[in-house]
Amino acid sequence: MTQIALITGASRGLGAALARQLAPTHHIIAVAKTVGALEELDDAIQAAGGAATLAPMDITVDAAMQQLCRGIFDRWGKLDLWLHTAVHAAPLAPAGHIGPKDLSKSMTINVEATARLIAYVSPLLGLTGKAVFFDDPRGGQQFFGAYGATKAAQTALARSWQAESAKTGPLVQILTPAPMPTATRARFYPGEDRSALTEPSAEAARLLPEILAR
Repeated sequence: MTQIALITGASRGLGAALARQLAPTHHIIAVAKTVGALEELDDAIQAAGGAATLAPMDITVDAAMQQLCRGIFDRWGKLDLWLHTAVHAAPLAPAGHIGPKDLSKSMTINVEATARLIAYVSPLLGLTGKAVFFDDPRGGQQFFGAYGATKAAQTALARSWQAESAKTGPLVQILTPAPMPTATRARFYPGEDRSALTEPSAEAARLLPEILAR
């Protein structure tokens, strides 16, 4: 039976790379706001002989996430894998100068949406599925106040879920990817020499055995 993988934040970067590499063994449910990028991902998956369901949705819209998870249940009855790569990278700023809109958007995407998704996806994963989160430990670094605090909060949610489900399932995994030349990182380090960074495809290949191990 085909394994079903949900990837939130699938349109680019690590999410897209993982989707491509999982496609030979998983049906990919790809969630992102950027329709064009999702269509490119779908083309790549089909070219490799895989199949995907595109879900051009905003993870911050509660009704959309409810509809998505209900649709997954109605069609497949379960999920085997959830990879949560969606994140908002607020502009760097001193702690005393963080824009209220930047902080609010960071909280909405990185924390509140993650908490709701855990509630909605957990029943689909059941006792045997796996959820994977990707840490980026910037908390406490200068100028990373909005991003660092909300990414740390997202990871704290995942760690609590991991502890709570350790004996019952689903399995919750938290991985720390190597620095990659993604759009998120470019916002933090404009002009950086990207040649020394790990390409998302290579990092996906490194992480995938750990993700698929039980």
